[in-house]
Amino acid sequence: MGFTSKQSDFLTAATSWAETFGKDLGRMTKRDLQDVADSAKMKFPHWITRVPTYKVDRGLWMVPSVNDTQIKPAAATATPVVEAPAPLALGRETIVAPVVEMTKGLNGHAQTHVPEKDDLFVPFGSFPDMVSILKSEMFYPVFVTGLSGNGKTFMIDQACAKAKRALYRVNITIETDEDDLLGGFRLVDGETVWFDGPVVEAMRTGSVLLLDEVDLASTKIMCLQPILEGKGVFLKKINEYVECQPGFNIVATANTKGKGDDTGNFIGAGVLNEAFLERFPITVEQDYPAAAVEKKILGKVFDKLSISDNEFIEKLVNWADIIRKTYLEGAIDELITTRRLVHISNAYAIFNMDRMKAITMCVNRFDDETKTAMVDLYTKVDSGVNPDDVTPEDTTVVDGNEAPF
Repeated sequence: MGFTSKQSDFLTAATSWAETFGKDLGRMTKRDLQDVADSAKMKFPHWITRVPTYKVDRGLWMVPSVNDTQIKPAAATATPVVEAPAPLALGRETIVAPVVEMTKGLNGHAQTHVPEKDDLFVPFGSFPDMVSILKSEMFYPVFVTGLSGNGKTFMIDQACAKAKRALYRVNITIETDEDDLLGGFRLVDGETVWFDGPVVEAMRTGSVLLLDEVDLASTKIMCLQPILEGKGVFLKKINEYVECQPGFNIVATANTKGKGDDTGNFIGAGVLNEAFLERFPITVEQDYPAAAVEKKILGKVFDKLSISDNEFIEKLVNWADIIRKTYLEGAIDELITTRRLVHISNAYAIFNMDRMKAITMCVNRFDDETKTAMVDLYTKVDSGVNPDDVTPEDTTVVDGNEAPF
């Protein structure tokens, strides 16, 4: 085999660097490798650190000679050595698949994935518990379930921000497979290149992995079983075993509890394998925020939009609360989420503070009967009717036609 031109350039630079600073190319730290890369204005050589046969000791790697024609076996250590990945034939040329870095940095990518604190976030519900779990840096998978638009993903994002934990978010669909999660080969500049998937990235860097909308997954997600036990995973395509680094954890979010959906509101939500679900020690049930909290959320949104209208905030929250109670009683098939209240707030700013236009535009997504019922209910709330005097029946859609106002 021959090294690629970029790999050869790095090896040449490493030889020169080692001679200049009196370093041993047979025992290089990641800091040393990064210094070589910086001196040559190149990317960090993950193609060295991710090939097991180049690892000679904990935190130490050998740099092969540019004149080598094949990967050298690693120096003898107390740890069994895994064979190097087999070369891949590409037309007339045979190369060993290298690894292309995705971001620059001594320790990979974790530094760039710590979420920023969002001024619009208002803590509620299980947020303190989530922060405690993430700060502990224990491996303790968490399953978060709740209706749509109540801030599940936002809570995880902000819990990571508060705990200063790097976060990798993966949006799950029925098409998500092992290649999407663990990694696979890609064609880059005519070369077949291995890219770690987000799961492996999170494992290598001791980060938090968020499996968003996990109940949309197919059985292909079962490739995560050993990882959900806190164990490593064998990447058979490159013949490498990856261990979970300290701090690695998994959080999954879903609109259901993985038992399917009978309401028809979450199309695609399936029944997850019981063995998969059993690997989550705890399940967090996320409800919509209490009225007082929701008013704070909208208050922050209004402040950001430079709008002062506490009366409208009060009425929006009361309106949404009545609709949610109606939904829970089964008298209506749709509800107003916290996310939709934020949409209405933005529409209110866009449409010159026209309350009814903002609400109507944002509930147009519902069928005509439900939309009419919701708009008519808000009209009553806006006119000053005491929310305690409005009953769930006021939003009930009768015979699929209209609300009995």
